[in-house]
Amino acid sequence: MTAPRLLIVDDDPEMRSFLTTELAVEGYSCEEAGSGQQALGRIRGETWDLVLLDWGLPDFSGVEVCRRMRQGGITTPVLMLTGHDEVKERVEALDSGADDYLTKPFSIEELLARVRARLRRTALDEPEDGWLRLADLALNPSSREVMRGSEPIHLTAKEFDLLHHLFRHPGQVQERRSILNALWGEDWVGDDNLLDVYVRYLRKKLEPPGRPTLIQTVRGVGFMLKEGSARS
Repeated sequence: MTAPRLLIVDDDPEMRSFLTTELAVEGYSCEEAGSGQQALGRIRGETWDLVLLDWGLPDFSGVEVCRRMRQGGITTPVLMLTGHDEVKERVEALDSGADDYLTKPFSIEELLARVRARLRRTALDEPEDGWLRLADLALNPSSREVMRGSEPIHLTAKEFDLLHHLFRHPGQVQERRSILNALWGEDWVGDDNLLDVYVRYLRKKLEPPGRPTLIQTVRGVGFMLKEGSARS
């Protein structure tokens, strides 16, 4: 069984080292990030089971990191670690998309209990067989397989990433900029029409004539994954 992957985000190297050591003893695979920008790069580029995210970071706050994750369609669970204990600050953290909130100083026993609880909840939310489904379309994030009905669909790495991004929020519009940020990074300065090119590639492979459409365009906003009428 693969060890759960945890990203520890804190600007204090001693705190990162302490948490990494304690969590590794419990069998977790831990990586570290010391700034918001570094954290976002790793969160967008890799798969994590949980992010332990400090509120106070040198470039921008953990709240902002969490907000950008959710705006980009990233659903990885977040446990916010902070010295702030006012009700309004807890609300701010949770409204930004954090799944849980732990106030410093905390006991390592409580932190471990929160981590276990969050990972259990995530496991319950996931399909037992690992496949995400919409209509007759199925995607497996682990094996990177895609099926429409009984037919395997062969996608490039970027085509798969785009489809997986849309699959995270079926039936919900994903803004163009949030998709571009998630797939190419916030510093990307290329032509926005590149997204339309990849959507066209996906549609050609996923939506043959006579079959219901799956990727819907919301003009002036972006795209969403939702079954539509059959293509002529």
